[in-house]
Amino acid sequence: MSKHSEQFKLEVVKQYLSGEAGFKELGRRHELGYSMIRRWVERYREHGGSGLRKKFSHYSAEFKLSVLQRMWSEQLSYTQTATLYDIRGDRSIVNWERQYHGGGIDALKPRRRGRPRKMPTRPTPAGPPVPDGTDPRPREELLKEIEDLRAEVAYLKKPRCLDSGRQAPDAAQKAQIVLELRPQHPLSSLLLAAGLARSTFYYQKKALSVTDRRAGLRDQIRMVYDNHGGLYGYRRVTWAIRRAGCTVNHKTVQRLMQQMELKSLVRKKRYRAYAGDLGRVAPNLLSRQFEAPQPNQKWVTDVTEFNVRGEKLYLSPVMDLYNGEIVAYQTSRRPTFDLVSDMLRQAFKKLGHHDRPILHSDQGWQYQMAAYRRMLEQRAVVQSMSRKGNCYDNAAMESFFGTLKAEFFRLNEFASIDHLQAGIERYIHYYNHNRIRLKLKGLSPVKYRTQPFAG
Repeated sequence: MSKHSEQFKLEVVKQYLSGEAGFKELGRRHELGYSMIRRWVERYREHGGSGLRKKFSHYSAEFKLSVLQRMWSEQLSYTQTATLYDIRGDRSIVNWERQYHGGGIDALKPRRRGRPRKMPTRPTPAGPPVPDGTDPRPREELLKEIEDLRAEVAYLKKPRCLDSGRQAPDAAQKAQIVLELRPQHPLSSLLLAAGLARSTFYYQKKALSVTDRRAGLRDQIRMVYDNHGGLYGYRRVTWAIRRAGCTVNHKTVQRLMQQMELKSLVRKKRYRAYAGDLGRVAPNLLSRQFEAPQPNQKWVTDVTEFNVRGEKLYLSPVMDLYNGEIVAYQTSRRPTFDLVSDMLRQAFKKLGHHDRPILHSDQGWQYQMAAYRRMLEQRAVVQSMSRKGNCYDNAAMESFFGTLKAEFFRLNEFASIDHLQAGIERYIHYYNHNRIRLKLKGLSPVKYRTQPFAG
């Protein structure tokens, strides 16, 4: 990591405070990360020039505990806490919190410095005896082993097997390789290298000799896919073939498209908040039970991303599973924890004194934070999480995001992020008050909730 002098840091900070340039512009000018410049500015504002000097400190367990208690009570982030106490490095506070939860205040005490005691070395186990160059096996057995090894090497050298971008060959592909190598090697050795039974090999050999009865359908699938520039998935390809007068099952089209490695190019990579196990993971209490008999019993939440002319906007809503109503939401240009915490504060205002809902989310880093869990505990809200990498556990929220983007985002053009924010507000109001849902007896979420004798 490069070292920066106090004078250099002060010069960069004064350039920002004078309004000469922003964080990103200064980062490009000095080849620095703009987050580093932001930390310098915050330390200078809080502690003056001393906040830019090098600092080597050893903190007591009592001091560490007082820092953690203030962070918890005021719901500060790690960066805000580090700036407030002039602690260099956010990871220090993260480690303190993990140590405290694991072993209490004793775990916060400084460890003894110096090299640990050397463990006694164990005697090295004796290796296998060195062969004397003779092999007691008969000559025929050694020749058979050589043939098997040669066949295995030839089998593994086939390009189809060495292509790391493809999946392991199936039985038909293995049989094809064995057929190609059979003139040079014994069949028994090739079958041993491929891991194929003799009966399986002859079955696949017979199948390969038969003309592909799906060849015509494959050509139709390829033609429809190419005519639409790769925009169609297997469902739309199936409908296009049926309209042309050919009766075909969608599962057949799906299987053939997978074999031909054809898939829709429409879906782009989405924002993913999962960053590993950064905190405590709650159990899946919702367990895909997406129906609630009364309001404020089951809530779901998530974060989604929008992209407008290279700029991004993030949306964090809370949905009530009783009627699909968006109880609260918050938007931000950066996916910070404030996006989720501000949304929670809005949602808690909608709860009655005796309401104790389950709030379900995925395992995003925001929902694993201790500050997020404390906010739920203070309001007696029960936390629930999806299993890792399983979007179906939060299908209700994912369905809303799909509806929002299909009915609003993809049908309109936006000149700026501010234009998009205003449009999202209008659409969510329309979604709650005017857009009817068939499962709600043709009523909008708000009208269903406010109707007499609802539920």
